[in-house]
Amino acid sequence: MSLLAWSVLEALLRNWAIVAIASTIVTLLVVPALVILKYVRISLQIMRTTKPPLSRRPLDFERVVGDAVRFTASDGLRLSGMLIRANPLVRRRGMVIFAHEFCSDMYSCARYCRPLQQAGYDVFTFDFRGHGQSDSDPDYSPRQWVSDREIADMRGAVSYVGQWLEEHGYAREIGLFGISRGACAAIVAARTCPEIRAIVADGAFSTDRTIEHFMKRWAYIFAKVRIVYENHHPAFWKFLRWSMMHVARREFRCSFPSVRKVIKHMTPRPILFIHGEKDSYLPVEQSRLLYALAPEPKYFWIAPGARHNQAVLLHCDLYSRVTAGFFDRHLACPLAAPATAAAGRNGEPRVRMRPAVSLTAAG
Repeated sequence: MSLLAWSVLEALLRNWAIVAIASTIVTLLVVPALVILKYVRISLQIMRTTKPPLSRRPLDFERVVGDAVRFTASDGLRLSGMLIRANPLVRRRGMVIFAHEFCSDMYSCARYCRPLQQAGYDVFTFDFRGHGQSDSDPDYSPRQWVSDREIADMRGAVSYVGQWLEEHGYAREIGLFGISRGACAAIVAARTCPEIRAIVADGAFSTDRTIEHFMKRWAYIFAKVRIVYENHHPAFWKFLRWSMMHVARREFRCSFPSVRKVIKHMTPRPILFIHGEKDSYLPVEQSRLLYALAPEPKYFWIAPGARHNQAVLLHCDLYSRVTAGFFDRHLACPLAAPATAAAGRNGEPRVRMRPAVSLTAAG
């Protein structure tokens, strides 16, 4: 052994305590960093490639016809929309903006909003950027996770509809009807749009908590040391979620607002959550979390047997009564006559809306 090697070894032995402390510190820093990095890589792959199961099929509904319009998102991108006027045979009741799910388009509103249109509501539906006839953002690839870009689209739609209402002599009062990612965009936009008076959120979720759910599920599959995975402290998952979202913002060049945080501090307004009981993609606990945080008045309907965004398919009539009854109570003009299809004795909605964990149909 060379003189230099002997000198190094002698120094290490003479300062063994310092060496042990330094090694421990390095281990405590490096190992968790490597674990975090692995989880972040897995999570980013989820955000890149995982797509939700879609309930829509190309010909499972008849399209509705409306007036085609072009309008501008709040960040300047040009979008396409359609204004569907209320049934002229009944008195007008209000305005509802429909926000479609990821990979869908404005025409899917027919499945959800036809009963509203027949009951006297104007419906404005539009294509989010990168969907349908709207322009695409060259610096952004849409994903199922709501970002600041979809919020800009939603705010642009609210602004356009608000101006339309004023021009036609109507009160600037708007209802939002969102599906999955569209529901998330509706909730986030509502925080800064006081003209939004009521929200129906079908399949809503908070990106940060949903990603954490997927991280835990994937970690269970890929973690090699089970005892380490099963004993992660809650603070670990919180820090991991923060790290992952920070990296995602840089990679995807957009921000991903937390619906959970937004709804917690949102100005109180009526909101109806709908979620499929057997949703295996986004467990019903995701909507339960948002419901628990939302201010009153709030409602929650768990659709029996329904999977992701399938409540309208499995319970078509009840779905129509629940959503129409909600807007009748919290949005409709007080002078408007109740729609006969949704009314019971003395004009009272047959679907009794209660601030409870479930909604039930009477009669």
